[in-house]
Amino acid sequence: MKNTFTGRHMAAILLGFFVVVAGVNVLMARLASTTFGGVVVDNSYVATQNYNRWLKQAEAEKALGWKASVRRLGNGRIEVALAGAPGETVLTLLARHPLGRQPDRNLPMALAAPGRYLSEQALPKGRWRIRIRAQAGEQAWHSEQDLP
Repeated sequence: MKNTFTGRHMAAILLGFFVVVAGVNVLMARLASTTFGGVVVDNSYVATQNYNRWLKQAEAEKALGWKASVRRLGNGRIEVALAGAPGETVLTLLARHPLGRQPDRNLPMALAAPGRYLSEQALPKGRWRIRIRAQAGEQAWHSEQDLP
């Protein structure tokens, strides 16, 4: 019996190749459409008009020298340690799920000790992006940190 390469062998190879290519394309399209919402800014033209203003705000915030660290406690509440800010600082948090699978959550914060704030409610487990806004009189400061 001779091992010859026939048209059936070639057809099987071509069919297998295209099945693999189509399968990978379907998988990648599915992953792309389910993991990223696609919106970075609502209107890119308006974002370009505000860019220089945003840079000036960022420089002013950096000059304040405030620093924050965020962590999840065992009971699910969020603790923020805010250094360098005055004692009368009001802190607000917005928790956003990075893949948009859960709705955004506003987390009211209460002053637990000087420079230490605790959320009034627990945040569900999972990855979250925490947007921090600290306001002390006319001074405002923003930060964003990932919470694993």
